[in-house]
Amino acid sequence: MSARLLKEGQTVFAGVGIPLLAAILAQKTRAPGLTILFEGGVIGPFVEAGKLPPSTNEQRCTRRANMLVSITEVLLMLQRGYVDVGFMGGAQIDRFGNLNSSFIGDPAHPKIRLPGTGGGNDIASLADMIVAMKHEKRRFVEKVDFITSPGFLDGGDTRAQAGLPAGGMFRVVTDLGIMGFDAVTKAMTVLALHPGVTAQAIKANTGFDLPVPADAPVTEPPTELELSILRELDPQRLYTA
Repeated sequence: MSARLLKEGQTVFAGVGIPLLAAILAQKTRAPGLTILFEGGVIGPFVEAGKLPPSTNEQRCTRRANMLVSITEVLLMLQRGYVDVGFMGGAQIDRFGNLNSSFIGDPAHPKIRLPGTGGGNDIASLADMIVAMKHEKRRFVEKVDFITSPGFLDGGDTRAQAGLPAGGMFRVVTDLGIMGFDAVTKAMTVLALHPGVTAQAIKANTGFDLPVPADAPVTEPPTELELSILRELDPQRLYTA
């Protein structure tokens, strides 16, 4: 579903894991001209099937890349407006698309320390965002414990008021459906459900009021070609199990 949201000719900042898997799938099917960026400074790689890098600073990220630059230079490209889409996951997300990948619990005494921002704050501040994550109540919360990567902050025009006139949350893709954001309130809403998923099921797994239109469409299942590519890319089933 995430791969189908990416378009030919776009430039996408992809994190490792599901975002990278989706970006490569798009590259091999509907968008051969998709340019992948890694925050470590890699521009335009073609990752080898079955050898997904575990980190954006790993050498497998650099295969057949167009350029290898510094992390500062690749983030300057983002600031100059050359990046179309940011693509990442997170531990928590709230109704306005704010992402937390820093910690869970009290800031002074966190229950869990997470990886942190990396380039996540920069990317979410300046690009249109796609988020891919598992749909669970503990992840979809009323208010994130910490805003690592800004979505629409408190809704409405608060993002622009905070000095972020560009970018924002575009789509949230989970194992239950696809979510977008209201044009005025900027609150999350369901755009489509995956086959077999009910409105009750998606609401039960969300920690805030998530509108589900009565006429919400059902997504098309993956094709045999898409499945075969995913199995080739991830033979150990680290992400597709």
